[in-house]
Amino acid sequence: MRQFANGAARRGYGGSVLLDRLGRPLRDLRISVTDRCNLRCTYCMPASVFGPDYAFLPRAELLTFEEIERLSRAFVALGVRKLRLTGGEPLLRRDLPELVARLSGIEGVDDIALTTNGLLLPRLAADLKAAGLKRVTVSLDSLDPEVFGQMNGLNVHPQRVLDGIEAALKAGLGVKVNTVVQRGVNDAGLRELWLALREQAVVRFIEFMDVGNHNGWNLDAVVPSREVLARLSANGTGAEFQPVNPHYRGEVAARHQDGAGHEVGLISSVTAPFCGDCSRARLSAVGVLYTCLFADQGTDLRAPLRAGADDAALRELIAGVWQGRRDRYSEERGEVTRERKVEMSHIGG
Repeated sequence: MRQFANGAARRGYGGSVLLDRLGRPLRDLRISVTDRCNLRCTYCMPASVFGPDYAFLPRAELLTFEEIERLSRAFVALGVRKLRLTGGEPLLRRDLPELVARLSGIEGVDDIALTTNGLLLPRLAADLKAAGLKRVTVSLDSLDPEVFGQMNGLNVHPQRVLDGIEAALKAGLGVKVNTVVQRGVNDAGLRELWLALREQAVVRFIEFMDVGNHNGWNLDAVVPSREVLARLSANGTGAEFQPVNPHYRGEVAARHQDGAGHEVGLISSVTAPFCGDCSRARLSAVGVLYTCLFADQGTDLRAPLRAGADDAALRELIAGVWQGRRDRYSEERGEVTRERKVEMSHIGG
């Protein structure tokens, strides 16, 4: 087991902390604000399924900002310290800086981050930073225009994402870059991408996962993280990289540094699952609570919220769900088959 970077990373893991059936605390909440996206990435929202006639959620069904704030306060009261806004593409949600400002005013929240494809960051980064956003994670799968255009489904040029990263950095936001690696698709350009971005951001490479129901997942398309690290190395062995201790329990990316101190993250959810330390709950745009990225069902929080449930009742409902949680799909995927899983576009990554 990896060591912790410091003792503070372990504070709160016991006593009155809310734990699930496997002893995992509730620490992180990922909040989807929309199921819509302005890309059609093949591993998330392929255009063949999410085409022009696809019926996205009506606006009236989405949680309002007031409802998101109220539910977030309930989660924070139960131990959540980090909030992350996701989608779909969260920057498509109108007036998103207003929501960030609401969430940043919640006592007990240590960090507010956002996952985005970056296309709208040139317009919104400064306002988001001013509202209280601290970090963004930007998805960029290749610097090759043809490869990236195929992967995003709409032939969007990678320069548009690079412009978004530049805008985020200029606004003073911390930036991480996520790259989903697929064998035979974008794996040939991993070193080029890392070399281009390593001075600006922490680049993280993610093993291609079987999320949702439409991404055509095949184990043969998975490039193990150890192979990714070798590809990033100048000599093709990965020997120049040294592991770095995680900042906190439950950190999903195994961190490595080269001799010059450039950091790379490896998210090995297929070859080295990290379910045992998962502290994340996920709230869909319509208020359904999911306790696993690969869940096949969730708990409706919107109905009791709109029916007049008070804060105590909402906390009790959430606590009951978490205390009964025993999800560990990535560790069980070889033994358990789920015919249907919640779409990643509904609950983010």
